[in-house]
Amino acid sequence: MPFGEQPAYLRVASDLREKIVNGALPPHTRLPSQARIREEYGVSDTVALEARKVLMAEGLVEGRSGSGTYVRARPVPRPIARSGYRPGAGASPFRQEQTAEGTRGTWESRSEQEAASAEIAERLGIEPGDRVMRTRYVFREAGEPMMLSTSWEPLAVTGRTPVMLPEEGPLGGCGVVDRMAAIDVVVDNVAEEVGARPGLAEELLALGGVPGHVVMVIGRTYYASGLAVETADVVVPADRYRISYHLPVK
Repeated sequence: MPFGEQPAYLRVASDLREKIVNGALPPHTRLPSQARIREEYGVSDTVALEARKVLMAEGLVEGRSGSGTYVRARPVPRPIARSGYRPGAGASPFRQEQTAEGTRGTWESRSEQEAASAEIAERLGIEPGDRVMRTRYVFREAGEPMMLSTSWEPLAVTGRTPVMLPEEGPLGGCGVVDRMAAIDVVVDNVAEEVGARPGLAEELLALGGVPGHVVMVIGRTYYASGLAVETADVVVPADRYRISYHLPVK
């Protein structure tokens, strides 16, 4: 194959992709069958199959058991605003990470103690095996899952205090900054790192995604005078949301 020339299956996938994007193959339309692709493009069954696999991996089409492969409806990505660590008084974690001001949603959470893994220990600046409080969240908007989050807090900081359980007690659901302030720990910095990866099977199941879909992961850590007091991974479907940052200029 000459330098720069695409393999046949990518050329077929590219042409079909263009038809999907420009509306020639609108959402819910059945993708041409493997035999039709073979005939129309003059390629082998193998090439036709690989082209369909590319479109499926990109999330442009989906297979329906016993029916065929169909063009997926593509959601219009919505922004999830990030604006630093200072929420309004009494703001919940969901409010800090919601799509837009005024949006209302619900969340479910479950907290339990565990030994810190090597990765979480490094993020929190503690020893592997030290006890942490892990809290898992599923956030919903209009009843639909939109975001997952798992947070870890060192029990050396919160253990045996009224804020040991993030979603219980008088400050339950008020967010890290307010909860830490209640035990005289002043959060003064936050670091976030944004990346993307294929979603894990359990993540996509919870978010209503398709196997192979990409998720964005926000790795966030709150600090008080250099001491990490909470770290979290926020998982968002990449095809439905965009991360939008609004940061003050000092």
